[in-house]
Amino acid sequence: MPLDNRKKEVLHAIVDDYVSTNEPVGSKSLIERHNFQVSSATLRNDMAELEHMGLIEKPHTSAGRIPSDKGYREYVNSLMTIEELSPKEQLEIEKRIDSSVNEVTDLIKNATHTLSEATGFVSLAMSPRLKKSFLKQLKILMIEPGKALVVMVLSAGVVKDKVVRIPNFLSDAQIMKISGAIEKNLMGKPLDEITLVTVESAGKGTAVPEPLLKQVLYEAYAAIKQADELNIYLEGEHRMLGLPDFSSMGRARDLLGTLSDSGMVAGYVNEMENSKQGADDSFMIRIGQEITLEGLDDCSFITATYNLTDSVSGNIGVIGPKRMLYSKVISQIDFVKKKLDKEMRNFI
Repeated sequence: MPLDNRKKEVLHAIVDDYVSTNEPVGSKSLIERHNFQVSSATLRNDMAELEHMGLIEKPHTSAGRIPSDKGYREYVNSLMTIEELSPKEQLEIEKRIDSSVNEVTDLIKNATHTLSEATGFVSLAMSPRLKKSFLKQLKILMIEPGKALVVMVLSAGVVKDKVVRIPNFLSDAQIMKISGAIEKNLMGKPLDEITLVTVESAGKGTAVPEPLLKQVLYEAYAAIKQADELNIYLEGEHRMLGLPDFSSMGRARDLLGTLSDSGMVAGYVNEMENSKQGADDSFMIRIGQEITLEGLDDCSFITATYNLTDSVSGNIGVIGPKRMLYSKVISQIDFVKKKLDKEMRNFI
């Protein structure tokens, strides 16, 4: 059943009041705080219908009501208005995101920290998905006999490196020949098209004994494949412990237990991104039981996509309580994301 205008206003008011007070909302307080030109009895009837529709619910024995997950979803989808941050708020965020950093990773970490400070919640960012970026440079540098550093520069402006084991008998000159051959033959090739076969083909003809050559080529291949591993950066887990929503030991323990497993959180964000299937949504919003990660039943999870290039992107967002100022948080994520997009261009 679609909501009529007054019920929309009542639901809007209940969400706003509960977010600001953390107290169940009754008809009397609605009349006191909002300009409803109807009686308390009429409002109680409206609230009864909203409850019947599953949009609000009665916690314990309280006379008031709070939004349900479904109610928050209706609010986010249909009722809230996203407003731009004030010039002062924008300037504060811009100052905190230090554009003088030298690497994409540092910029992403900086933006994540800034977003956590701005929202007061947990912020997270996923490293760019680099499969569609191509290899610009690859150097293998001898550290000591038996150990070398593989350094890769990608088209997205990202530098990756990995320490690898190599045969003790190889000289600097031989390592340089192998490195030069790989770079020459694979330069401009997308990461997702580089296989062990292509790396082995690239290294042929370097006048290095084949058993030794194969070991180095395999290590170089492993380093290239590792360059596309997704990393996640989390900031502000401690901030959640100061919120009344997580004052109980059980809720706090469940939340921190989930956030401590960064691999699981990264997998979930990647799953969310893949589920878009080309959808043009600016934000991915999951509320309460829509989140399939244990321990986040009392949370909302909001992410946006930032772009390093047209084909290389990552995610940045916030994990906070369901009882959040959605319009404000979305504005903050959006502004940080746009600032991140802008600064990323300096690395391309």
